[in-house]
Parts: sequence; C-alpha cells; structure tokens
Amino acid sequence: MISIIDNRMQLDSIGLQIDRNHQAMRIRFLHPGRPVITTRFLKDLETAQDLLATICEQDQALPAAERLRYLVMSSNLPGIFCLGGDLGLFLELIRNGDRERLTAYAHTCMDIAHKNLSGGDNQLCTISLVEGEALGGGFEMALAADVVIAEKRARFGFPETQFGLFPGMGAFSFLARRISPALAKRMITNGNIYTAAELYDLGVVDLLADDGKGEEMLHHYIKRRQSREGGYFAVDKIMAEHNPISREELFRIVDLWVDTAMELPEKNLTMMNYLFKAQSKRWEPKEETATVSRMRA
Repeated sequence: MISIIDNRMQLDSIGLQIDRNHQAMRIRFLHPGRPVITTRFLKDLETAQDLLATICEQDQALPAAERLRYLVMSSNLPGIFCLGGDLGLFLELIRNGDRERLTAYAHTCMDIAHKNLSGGDNQLCTISLVEGEALGGGFEMALAADVVIAEKRARFGFPETQFGLFPGMGAFSFLARRISPALAKRMITNGNIYTAAELYDLGVVDLLADDGKGEEMLHHYIKRRQSREGGYFAVDKIMAEHNPISREELFRIVDLWVDTAMELPEKNLTMMNYLFKAQSKRWEPKEETATVSRMRA
C-alpha cells in the first residue's frame, strides 16, 4: 500500500508533499541526474498519481473545504524545470529498431499528461510552477495543466525540429487550447526560445511572477481560488468542454511521433547525439564529486 509519512515522501526523482493549508499535493522534480524525462522519472510520476488517487478517495470522508483540490508541479533544481525527453534513450531505441520500448515510453508520457490535464477522476485543478528552463517535453509537461505560473527568468521552447522530429507529447494540442492553431504551429516549428513574459502576452502563461516570487504567487492564487472556488472550477470545466483534448487524440499524435522517430536518417540522429552530449556535459558530476565517488567505491 502506498503511504506518505508526515505529509512528505521522497522517491528517486521526485519529492511529494501534502500541503493541507493550500489543499494541494506538491510534486517537486529532484532531477538527480540529467534533468530530463527518464523512465525512472515516469515511474515515480505514476506512483505519485496512484498516491493522489488514494488520498482523494480517503478525503471523501472529510468536509469539502479540507479535501485536496490542487496538484502542483515544480522543480527543486535552480534554473531548470525540465529539459525534455531522454535523448540518450531515444538514440539507443531508434538505432536498435526498438519500436516497442519507444512506444511504451511515449504512451506512458501521454497517460500521465492526460491525467494531469483532466485532473484525474477527482477533477483537481493542476498547476505548473515554472522557475527556469522548460524545453521540449518539459514545456509540454508544463502545458499539461489548467494553470501555468512562470517567473520572468523562465525560458520555453521546442528544440525537436533541430533533429528532424516534432514535440509529440501533446505540444500542439495543449498550445491550441490556449492560442490559435496557426500560432501553435509557428511556435513548434520555428525552434525559438521564448521568455515567460512573451508567453504571458500570448496567453500561454497564465500568471507572470517576478524572479523568486513564484511560490508567493502560487499561494496567493490558490487562496484566491479557495474563496471563489465554484466559479473558478466552472470556468475550467467550460474551457475543457469548449476545446476538449481526448486521450485518443493524444495517442494518435504520439504514435505519429514514434513513426517519425523510427524513420530518422543518420544525419538527424547525429544532431540528436550532439545535443545529447552537450546536455550530458552540462550536467556531468564535478571532478571532485566523481573522485569522492570512486574513493567510496
């Protein structure tokens, strides 16, 4: 049975906290290695969603004002929300022709994103708090929420077109729910990096916070919603009804992503490998850390 002790629980790649004051479950990305969406990261998110479902079921015995109503995702790594998919894994699976494992990875991403987007069976309000870089799948993860709060230092973009792919984990569907389809297509294909302020002006980011003030804005927003809960949740439902995103739609798109990935020519895989190595070099352990690790071994 999944349990949480003293309102906190730490898994390999995420930390969980139950914040009863704000009626929220907090999921904080720990990113112990490269800050990307690894299979371990996905398993931990699935565990978090299972735990959330269990707690919400138990909460039915509580007064409505005390039940969990919010799911909040953020990162504990300064300057980074998430840098996207695991390029190293993609390279391995594509070059080995392992369509089955690549499809399983992609479908797991979509299952998690769709549950977040719909609020799960308990129809929670999902909030992304972005305080740093959110690229590729990390950007998509942030968009799979009812509300996106970003600090001004945050940066967003889709680098996938650099190596002949496209962001297939919901990018177009999530963006087209917030902005015009034509603008969503432009954002996906131009490869630009956007500031939080630019995306706030476009309507992609819902709330813009000064640097270091994201948590403060998050708490203020939840407190404001708590005092006007019915209207806020009704508007969320209206938006979902007006522009629904079905699980079937997301899976059709992600299967197209798998098809495209499996057909990438070597020149595109070489570019992906270049980006993977640059990413790895940026996040490789410091020499002194590596030395200590060898000594302990």
